[in-house]
Amino acid sequence: MAAMEPSAARFDPQPFLRRVTADGTAYVDLGRGEPVVLIHGVGMRLEAWGPQLGALSQTHRIIAVDMPGHGESVPLPKGSDLAAFVAWFGRFQESLSLGRVNLAGHSMGALIAGGAAATFPKRIRRVALLNGVHRRDAEAKSAVLARAAAIPVSGIDVDGPVKRWFCDDEISHRAGALTRSWLTQMDHDAYATAYSAFAAGDAVYADAWRHVQCPALFLTGSDDPNSTPAMADAMAKLAPHGYARIIEGHRHMVNLTAPDDVNRLLREWLATPEVTG
Repeated sequence: MAAMEPSAARFDPQPFLRRVTADGTAYVDLGRGEPVVLIHGVGMRLEAWGPQLGALSQTHRIIAVDMPGHGESVPLPKGSDLAAFVAWFGRFQESLSLGRVNLAGHSMGALIAGGAAATFPKRIRRVALLNGVHRRDAEAKSAVLARAAAIPVSGIDVDGPVKRWFCDDEISHRAGALTRSWLTQMDHDAYATAYSAFAAGDAVYADAWRHVQCPALFLTGSDDPNSTPAMADAMAKLAPHGYARIIEGHRHMVNLTAPDDVNRLLREWLATPEVTG
């Protein structure tokens, strides 16, 4: 695995002071400029974007949000599907009167971001999917559905995600410890709802990419076993203005384990000219 830049080794586990919308969505709002909204993945919280918040808020207005039932946000009803999470994001965007935004999501957040780009494209300047899933093969689909079905019986699996998401190196161990702490704080029912939506969501908006006209970044780690480089490449080929970037030697939580590379690629994405006409 490649050597890490010094800034990649810094973690701040302290929680951010949040604002809360009238309907109970918690978020932080930092910096000034063109708005960028960040949505984390299942079992995480907005602190998972810590390395990006400080770096990108120097040039943009960065809004990181707790997904429903995560962090300090109220949950959606039990059994809510991916479309319900996309609708939640639409309400959040309207509640802050954000207008058109740059939208980046990680994992489950990537599915929400893709759904938003498909559902209300005029509100999205650019979209970025970090470690996003797309049309899992039969084996992967069976495995993720089995994990979703096990949650009501066995509870939240903490060890499995940490094992899948991280390599065996110092920075991954530190990021894995943070990830473990966030998973242990999760509400069981909210996690089950989000994970089920995630498990069933890989094909919901898969056919819509050919119609998404904004610049679209698909970024993942070369060693991510679930959000694979092949998935990123497939989405990039479908989107008219899509492109893939693969970070070598990293897995699922690439924004924590390779923050310098991720921040550089997000800045590149934010500098991509908007598509007009």
